[in-house]
Amino acid sequence: MDTAWTAQLRKGLVELAVLAALKAGEAYGYQLLQRINAFPGLNLNEPTVYPLLARLTRAGYLTVRSGPSPQGPPRRYYRLTPAGRKRLGQMLTLWQTTNESLTQLIQQGDNP
Repeated sequence: MDTAWTAQLRKGLVELAVLAALKAGEAYGYQLLQRINAFPGLNLNEPTVYPLLARLTRAGYLTVRSGPSPQGPPRRYYRLTPAGRKRLGQMLTLWQTTNESLTQLIQQGDNP
């Protein structure tokens, strides 16, 4: 498989994956990665997710709070804001429409 194409596809879906994973509830960064990486094909890493979390927080889609950690520095817990839930809804609508259209296009090619 073309690794450049795979990387671009995943890059385009990172924000959707992060927002969708936070729909399940508040999480700290590593916990969020575990939620996402539990699904085959997503496999995100810290250098990809942490800058995105900061950008989504600045954009008002997430809130962040500090909480104690059993070891080391305090953890930063992220939660969707109402604007983040709205953004997720918009992204899911676009994703579903695109997925349905692409599926139809592929199936059309199967039935000459």
